Amino acid sequence: MSFAQASAVSGGPGRWSAELPVGWDIFGVTNGGFLMAIATRAMEQETDGRELISATGSFMNPAGPGPVEIGVETLKQGRSLSTLRATITAEGRDLVLVTGVYGDPDRPRHDTDLVLGEPPKLPPPEQCVLAVPSEVAPLPPPFTGKVEVRGHPDDSKAILGDKTGTPLMRGWFRLLDDELLDAHGVVLASDALPPAIFNADLAVGWTPTIDLVVQVRNPRPRGWIACRFATRFVTDGMLEEDGELWDQAGNLVALSRQLALVPR
Repeated sequence: MSFAQASAVSGGPGRWSAELPVGWDIFGVTNGGFLMAIATRAMEQETDGRELISATGSFMNPAGPGPVEIGVETLKQGRSLSTLRATITAEGRDLVLVTGVYGDPDRPRHDTDLVLGEPPKLPPPEQCVLAVPSEVAPLPPPFTGKVEVRGHPDDSKAILGDKTGTPLMRGWFRLLDDELLDAHGVVLASDALPPAIFNADLAVGWTPTIDLVVQVRNPRPRGWIACRFATRFVTDGMLEEDGELWDQAGNLVALSRQLALVPR
């Protein structure tokens, strides 16, 4: 099953439905980026062809495989931008609330760019570590069998307990079977690598997401996506993780920021 098929929605307007399939999960809990992608698909259906620019998800309850409902409300329909809100529910419980900003593809663009960052330094994908689900070890989780994630050889050792001491996680991402990425796939990619905090010299094994913001700069990247996720602050039982996604030509695809708990 392709990502587009797995995250498809039906119904509308205002009320949509989807099925959370088995396998797109982190040990029984559906991946947060996958949940957000379902919400952004539902909202997109009500924008008359506008493209996702930014999505902010607030996670309230864990989700598992099974049917869900997505309620969609248009908050503002502007000349070139629309703001919508989607709530995913299952069995009467709110799972995630997502606010999305969508833009007219033909809206006026600026000619001046300022890019002070650069893509992460990664070996070619074939020289990186392929993440595949394991039947004997606790990691990687089932989700890694639904996409292709190839981690930087240095950073990937953290999965086996060999930490670098720097909360950094770099790697390549793409969908299986040459499926092309869209903006919803970019949202998925923003939550596809292991948490950067796994590489810190801290006793951290579980980091449930509180909220995730994804800003899409290129909704239709081609080929591999180079990812860099880093954490700088772990305070008061919470951490932030900042992400950058780049295409193979060195163009910025998306930026992300995640706030997560660090349970005792």
